[in-house]
Amino acid sequence: MLADKNEQRTSIEELGEFGLIKHLTKDFELKQKSTLKGIGDDAAVLDFATQKTIVSTDLLIEGVHFDLSYMPLKHLGYKAVVVNLSDIYAMNSVATQITVSLAVSNRFPLEALEEFYAGVAVACKVYGVDLVGGDTTSSNKGMLISVTAIGIADEEKLVYRSGAKENDLLVVTGDLGGAYLGLQILEREKEVFKVNPQSQPDLEPYSYLIERQLKPEARKDIVEILEKLEVKPTSMIDISDGLSSEILHLCQESNVGCNLYEEKIPLDPTVISASEEFKMDSTMIALSGGEDYELLFTIAQSDFDKIKGNPNLTVIGHITQQSEGAHLVARNNTKIPITAQGWNSFNAS
Repeated sequence: MLADKNEQRTSIEELGEFGLIKHLTKDFELKQKSTLKGIGDDAAVLDFATQKTIVSTDLLIEGVHFDLSYMPLKHLGYKAVVVNLSDIYAMNSVATQITVSLAVSNRFPLEALEEFYAGVAVACKVYGVDLVGGDTTSSNKGMLISVTAIGIADEEKLVYRSGAKENDLLVVTGDLGGAYLGLQILEREKEVFKVNPQSQPDLEPYSYLIERQLKPEARKDIVEILEKLEVKPTSMIDISDGLSSEILHLCQESNVGCNLYEEKIPLDPTVISASEEFKMDSTMIALSGGEDYELLFTIAQSDFDKIKGNPNLTVIGHITQQSEGAHLVARNNTKIPITAQGWNSFNAS
């Protein structure tokens, strides 16, 4: 992160907490009509009139959720925002504002935090959200990031995890497994660098996978596509912890079972080739990898004609009675119970 020994380093202590906040947020412009007051007072003031307010928050910890030896700070700022916005879109809602709180140790100069907030600013611009508040403080554990995302939706458009019905179709956006394999590649090259700091890895063949890990995108476009197609999902969740975990969440909250078809799981060709290189099963990576931030949702069968042929959407299964359980239907047509093997931050390392 701080490899250039000659780069400018401005101590955060010189600015103080309020001076730091003012410095880092001075170039953020307010775009949303619902933002009456942003940063600069005791609290933000938002006005959503008759629409429902949606709030989601995430905590990212250095050494648990990210590694600064290969995660550029600008990418980290962008990703910290995106992973929160994904939760808003998973409610079939529109994201409008965020708050960003940051705790850092004294190894981070002002210039490092400027890089982080530059990434936050790009995310705000791309997704059309306002930064309206947050906090900064010191840490003796490296960097800790807390982002809260706020969104709005008409009550009749909100989608929860609990609405899936028997015979609904199970649909996923994009492709799966890329983010996990991107992480494996970065971790591998980190170990090579430890042994030979002069080595320069050729990451070009893995650019898609690495981008999926370092710069994921929230699927704001899917909410817009579904509205244009006049399709309202019966249930929805974002894929942050792996497809298997998210399917089980939907089934548990909706009191249903499901059949997921292995041959239908969308995999990018680079995922398949990298899986072979790492001697991993690509299906298991898609099921358990996590951090893809695609959307998983269910729709009524009567809506199938509206979505078929859309390159963003893939039907991967259907909902069954709860008594049938949740199963993966393998390519040889055998049924395997789905178990939650995705990301768990409380697992012992």
